[in-house]
Amino acid sequence: MKKILFTAYLILAFFCFAFGQQLKSPNGKLTMNFALLADGSPTYNLTYKNKEVIKTSKLGLELKNDQKSLLNDFTIANTQSSSFDENWMPVWGEVKTIRNHYNEFAVTLSQKVTNRQILIRFRLFDEGLGFRYEFPTQKGLTYFVIKEEKTQFAMTGDHTAFWIAGDYDTQEYDYTTSKLSEIRGFAAKARTENLSQTAFSPTGVQTSLMMKSADGLYINLHEAALINYPCMHLNLDDKNMVFESWLTPDMKGDKGYIQVPFNTPWRTVMVSDDARDILASKMIYNLNEPCKIEDTSWIKPVKYVGVWWEMITGKSSWAYTDDFPSVQLGITDYTKAKPNGKHGANTANVKKYIDFAAQNGFGGVLVEGWNQGWEDWYGNSKDYVFDFVTPYPDFNMAEIRDYAKSKGIKMIMHHETSSSVRNYERHLDTAYKYMKANNYDAVKSGYVGNILPRGENHYSQWIINHYQYAIEKAAQYKIMVNAHEAVRPTGIARTYPNLIGNESARGTEYQAFGGSKPNHVTILPFTRLQGGPMDYTPGIFEMDISKLNPGNTSHVNSTIANQLALYLTMYSPLQMAADLPENYNRFPDAFQFIKDVAIDWDDSKYIEAEPGQYITVARKAKGTGKWFLGSVNGDNSRTAEFKLDFLDKGKTYVATIYADAKNAHYKTNPQAYVIRKVVVTAQTKLSQFAAPGGGFSISFLEVDKAQTKGLKKL
Repeated sequence: MKKILFTAYLILAFFCFAFGQQLKSPNGKLTMNFALLADGSPTYNLTYKNKEVIKTSKLGLELKNDQKSLLNDFTIANTQSSSFDENWMPVWGEVKTIRNHYNEFAVTLSQKVTNRQILIRFRLFDEGLGFRYEFPTQKGLTYFVIKEEKTQFAMTGDHTAFWIAGDYDTQEYDYTTSKLSEIRGFAAKARTENLSQTAFSPTGVQTSLMMKSADGLYINLHEAALINYPCMHLNLDDKNMVFESWLTPDMKGDKGYIQVPFNTPWRTVMVSDDARDILASKMIYNLNEPCKIEDTSWIKPVKYVGVWWEMITGKSSWAYTDDFPSVQLGITDYTKAKPNGKHGANTANVKKYIDFAAQNGFGGVLVEGWNQGWEDWYGNSKDYVFDFVTPYPDFNMAEIRDYAKSKGIKMIMHHETSSSVRNYERHLDTAYKYMKANNYDAVKSGYVGNILPRGENHYSQWIINHYQYAIEKAAQYKIMVNAHEAVRPTGIARTYPNLIGNESARGTEYQAFGGSKPNHVTILPFTRLQGGPMDYTPGIFEMDISKLNPGNTSHVNSTIANQLALYLTMYSPLQMAADLPENYNRFPDAFQFIKDVAIDWDDSKYIEAEPGQYITVARKAKGTGKWFLGSVNGDNSRTAEFKLDFLDKGKTYVATIYADAKNAHYKTNPQAYVIRKVVVTAQTKLSQFAAPGGGFSISFLEVDKAQTKGLKKL
């Protein structure tokens, strides 16, 4: 009997060595199991506190014109395990120092018959799992084309998901909250009109995908370090609740052209029973390479205003004239054109914004519509659409440059490419040199419309490489980039921190295009912001757009108090006060918070969080003792209650609270707010009302007892 048991033990030990491996997170709460199935297919599963998160899921890639592909018939050739623990300091961020701590397992697989090898590298952090495919140098696999990546994420149930429809060309959709089984039924309604959009499946969704299980687990699927590879979507088998990776194809339908050696982006699974852990995670950044810019002193967070919202609402126009139905740069003579009287980017108007920025402590001014070509820029598949260096007759570049410099203001250039990517690359060096010559250190780029070359998608491999090229080229000129309509970020800003912002989601502009759901901003930090900051352009005070443009009946579905809180909850080192100066002048007491709030932080504490319902975060301004707090609310009113124990112990603060009035409502009474000053400490427990689509913000100023005279202590 002993011999039989011993033999069984040897067989079990051999099976575990040859076909399986277990990896635990540093805190022991997460466990990943890797195994080969009987047919040699690689698989993994993931548990959190002994609860299954990802059921056994297959890994591999299907290759074009390859009968075998990298799917099965593998044996384990080698395994390596290691641990890593470091602290690194981001150039800008939510915290001063980021800990990068994980346990790693790397398995080299050898395929029978072909003798090809792939390595799958797993990194398990306290908040989740990252894994990628690596292709080492080898004779049998040098160049290949990916037909499809077949990475699976098998769910344990019909989770609640916060999702946007899968699309090769836009991420600018409102989020739908539904069960996984309901995605198919909601798919058509979830896709609203966009200037460029390409659907691929009624169960396709985009990452970062946020979910919540019935037993209270928060699960997030995304990717990190998207370099030289197509963007990953997820396609759901809604009978078995299995997501599978779905890469964005190029114009030929191919998913990726690979030259070995090569590493794919990381596939990520974050999980916790506390939603705050998802928001606080830096796992996506940690899966990216360290900073490659040697001198980062020129990369500076900036709070800015600009000539933008008046065009978005239709109060002004990007175009200089209505005379030209067709424009040819270098041929069309703008000196003979009659100005339309609506052009926003004129010298006098821009100076007004420069003055406003200087008077109120802002660092930058963005101007859109300054350059020739806006009369004929979209929808005609036009290659030579802009040259990025020729201003309209009413925009005096030199005068504005000198005026801004005299006021201590840095200008922010706008480069709309109209998705003519080849044209932008032709002009990129000249455009960046022109920026530097005119004192512009930051650019907002745009990719509106269908991509040129024709047939390419916004998120295919070739276009991903273009976005990266623009960032790296900008770094050579010491230019910061804020890319709109580009691919959603995947932590690239760790490596290239001159990428100070992206849009890549449904931003504030859609509030002037019919409005967004009032709980939209309670979902974005769980999804879009997981890979990097968003240029959301908050700060709208006038919610009735018809007051700016009688022909636009849109309504901003937010209260003023909610707009203030966005400066905390929608983290970005680039923050715009997006409304018109005259609207801020109507509410100077509320505007004071936008003037005061910091944009770079030493520490951040997520106080409360529930996707789709509310987020409350406190942040400590970099290099100061000042704390700020913001809370955004979803569809229903609530009263938040929490201790201010993030404040420094033993210190007294005057808290200025900017909150919804009791009768505030995002639709019926959005401008109803109250401001009060109270004395607080780290022991204070706060109870604060938030209206539907509302919220509250607080600035904390350290004081001595003499300065608290006459103020109520909470």
